[in-house]
Amino acid sequence: MKHYYIVCDVSLCHDCNNCFIACKDEHVDNEWLPHTNTQPRHGHRWMNILRKERGQYPRIDVAYLPMPCRHCDDAPCIKANQSCIYRRDDGIVQIDIEKARGNKTLASSCPYGAIHWNEDADVAQKCTMCAHILDGDSWDRKLPRCVHSCPTNALEFHHLEPSEMDKKIADEALEAYAPELGGNKAGVYYRNLHRFEKHFISGGLLKNDECLEGAAVSLSGCGDVAMSQTTDCFGDFKFDGLERGDYAVFVDGKHLLSVTIEESINLGSISIEG
Repeated sequence: MKHYYIVCDVSLCHDCNNCFIACKDEHVDNEWLPHTNTQPRHGHRWMNILRKERGQYPRIDVAYLPMPCRHCDDAPCIKANQSCIYRRDDGIVQIDIEKARGNKTLASSCPYGAIHWNEDADVAQKCTMCAHILDGDSWDRKLPRCVHSCPTNALEFHHLEPSEMDKKIADEALEAYAPELGGNKAGVYYRNLHRFEKHFISGGLLKNDECLEGAAVSLSGCGDVAMSQTTDCFGDFKFDGLERGDYAVFVDGKHLLSVTIEESINLGSISIEG
């Protein structure tokens, strides 16, 4: 049976919060029974956006990670509460709001913080992937509101057989976020996740106090990492997607410097002799 999936491209998310606002617009003051009660106007973030700044001035970047419920295949919340949370045949993880009524421990059963407690309704709530839209016949476009509202196409929606999704994951190098908490299999995957999870080494080359454009820069280290590029018109280079560890930087085949990184680093402006 086909499952529903959301794919988030970290490189295309600019923290506009359209997805967050659309989720509020869809669920605040609306009862989409039996899927969920009204979402509180404040406090709940069924579509959360995490933020991470990397590097040091002036070579920095900021990544934004859209974070709905992952709809895990092997969901920790289901393991903890089998009587009131279940996984539908289409992959959506659903809270049974009647069976879950009064069970406040549900809100702490998700290691990703995707479940929230509604004090007024006395029930735990989370992203339903807009199951009421997907199940209904009155909508022209069967898309979760977050996906429908994204202006940069950072969010994609797919209805695929699990085997088709496995191929897409392999072909497009998609990744699950923090799989150690909830497993590799989920209903939400990421493209360009390195922008949020990994590190970079950047710097700028100068020669005779001028920006050195077109220099061949290479990087090696930390296992079998080997990368190369040429500096841009500002003499800048940037190697991304790196793990913590030891690296060596070479310019035109000559060793420039060695560095150990624990986080993204700007090496600054480096003068090249000759």
